[in-house]
Amino acid sequence: VQLQASGGGLVQAGGSLRLSCVVSGNTFSSAAMGWYRQAPGDRRDMVAAISPGGSTTYADSVKGRFTISRDDFENTVYLQMNSLRPEDTAVYYCNTGGLFLFSGTYSRGTHWGQGTQVTVSS
Repeated sequence: VQLQASGGGLVQAGGSLRLSCVVSGNTFSSAAMGWYRQAPGDRRDMVAAISPGGSTTYADSVKGRFTISRDDFENTVYLQMNSLRPEDTAVYYCNTGGLFLFSGTYSRGTHWGQGTQVTVSS
Protein backbone atom coordinates (compact mmCIF):
# COMPACT_ATOMS: atom_id res chain seq x y z
CA VAL A 1 0.00 0.00 0.00
CA GLN A 2 1.37 3.41 -0.97
CA LEU A 3 0.12 6.81 0.11
CA GLN A 4 1.23 10.05 -1.52
CA ALA A 5 0.33 13.23 0.35
CA SER A 6 0.51 16.72 -1.11
CA GLY A 7 -0.88 20.23 -0.72
CA GLY A 8 1.07 21.59 2.22
CA GLY A 9 2.70 24.99 2.23
CA LEU A 10 3.08 28.33 3.94
CA VAL A 11 -0.06 30.32 4.67
CA GLN A 12 -0.99 33.26 6.85
CA ALA A 13 -3.24 32.84 9.85
CA GLY A 14 -6.85 32.78 8.76
CA GLY A 15 -5.99 31.27 5.41
CA SER A 16 -6.86 27.91 3.88
CA LEU A 17 -5.13 24.88 2.43
CA ARG A 18 -6.36 21.61 0.99
CA LEU A 19 -4.31 18.48 1.49
CA SER A 20 -4.65 15.45 -0.77
CA CYS A 21 -3.57 11.87 -0.30
CA VAL A 22 -3.64 9.42 -3.20
CA VAL A 23 -3.68 5.76 -2.20
CA SER A 24 -2.68 2.76 -4.27
CA GLY A 25 -2.34 -0.92 -3.60
CA ASN A 26 -5.50 -1.45 -1.57
CA THR A 27 -9.24 -1.50 -2.05
CA PHE A 28 -9.64 2.19 -1.32
CA SER A 29 -13.43 2.25 -1.22
CA SER A 30 -13.47 -0.19 1.70
CA ALA A 31 -10.67 1.48 3.65
CA ALA A 32 -10.97 3.90 6.53
CA MET A 33 -8.63 6.87 6.15
CA GLY A 34 -7.11 9.26 8.65
CA TRP A 35 -5.09 12.46 8.74
CA TYR A 36 -2.56 12.97 11.52
CA ARG A 37 -0.15 15.76 12.34
CA GLN A 38 3.09 16.05 14.24
CA ALA A 39 4.84 19.20 15.35
CA PRO A 40 8.52 19.13 16.41
CA GLY A 41 8.86 17.50 19.83
CA ASP A 42 5.22 16.42 19.88
CA ARG A 43 3.55 13.08 19.34
CA ARG A 44 1.65 12.29 16.15
CA ASP A 45 -2.03 12.95 16.81
CA MET A 46 -5.15 12.30 14.78
CA VAL A 47 -6.70 15.32 13.11
CA ALA A 48 -9.61 13.70 11.25
CA ALA A 49 -10.74 10.34 9.95
CA ILE A 50 -13.36 9.04 7.57
CA SER A 51 -15.01 5.64 7.31
CA PRO A 52 -15.64 3.75 4.08
CA GLY A 53 -19.25 4.92 4.27
CA GLY A 54 -18.33 8.56 4.83
CA SER A 55 -18.74 8.91 8.60
CA THR A 56 -16.24 11.35 10.02
CA THR A 57 -14.54 12.20 13.27
CA TYR A 58 -12.38 15.17 14.20
CA ALA A 59 -10.04 16.29 16.92
CA ASP A 60 -11.68 18.92 19.09
CA SER A 61 -9.05 21.48 18.11
CA VAL A 62 -10.09 21.42 14.43
CA LYS A 63 -13.85 20.92 14.62
CA GLY A 64 -15.67 23.49 12.55
CA ARG A 65 -12.49 24.47 10.67
CA PHE A 66 -11.29 21.29 8.95
CA THR A 67 -13.26 18.93 6.71
CA ILE A 68 -12.20 15.46 5.64
CA SER A 69 -13.66 13.95 2.48
CA ARG A 70 -12.95 11.13 0.08
CA ASP A 71 -13.28 10.41 -3.62
CA ASP A 72 -13.47 6.67 -4.16
CA PHE A 73 -13.17 7.06 -7.93
CA GLU A 74 -9.86 8.90 -7.57
CA ASN A 75 -8.62 6.83 -4.58
CA THR A 76 -8.01 10.11 -2.81
CA VAL A 77 -8.74 11.52 0.63
CA TYR A 78 -8.77 15.26 1.21
CA LEU A 79 -8.38 17.55 4.20
CA GLN A 80 -9.80 21.02 3.69
CA MET A 81 -8.31 23.33 6.31
CA ASN A 82 -9.89 26.72 6.87
CA SER A 83 -9.28 29.47 9.42
CA LEU A 84 -5.77 28.18 9.95
CA ARG A 85 -3.91 29.12 13.11
CA PRO A 86 -0.19 29.14 13.95
CA GLU A 87 -0.78 26.16 16.25
CA ASP A 88 -1.85 24.12 13.20
CA THR A 89 1.76 24.21 12.02
CA ALA A 90 2.99 20.62 11.69
CA VAL A 91 3.83 17.85 9.28
CA TYR A 92 0.57 16.25 8.18
CA TYR A 93 0.40 12.54 7.41
CA CYS A 94 -2.30 10.39 5.87
CA ASN A 95 -2.94 6.95 7.26
CA THR A 96 -4.85 3.84 6.29
CA GLY A 97 -5.26 0.25 7.36
CA GLY A 98 -6.99 1.16 10.60
CA LEU A 99 -10.51 0.73 11.86
CA PHE A 100 -13.28 3.29 12.08
CA LEU A 101 -15.06 2.08 15.18
CA PHE A 102 -18.74 2.21 16.07
CA SER A 103 -17.81 4.65 18.82
CA GLY A 104 -16.87 7.12 16.11
CA THR A 105 -13.17 6.91 16.76
CA TYR A 106 -10.40 5.82 14.42
CA SER A 107 -7.82 3.23 15.33
CA ARG A 108 -4.75 4.04 13.26
CA GLY A 109 -3.40 1.61 10.71
CA THR A 110 0.14 0.75 9.75
CA HIS A 111 0.31 2.47 6.37
CA TRP A 112 1.56 6.07 6.28
CA GLY A 113 2.19 8.65 3.64
CA GLN A 114 5.42 10.62 3.54
CA GLY A 115 4.03 13.73 5.21
CA THR A 116 3.47 17.24 3.95
CA GLN A 117 4.55 20.37 5.84
CA VAL A 118 1.96 22.96 6.80
CA THR A 119 3.26 26.23 8.20
CA VAL A 120 0.91 28.95 9.41
CA SER A 121 2.41 32.35 10.06
CA SER A 122 0.93 34.83 12.50
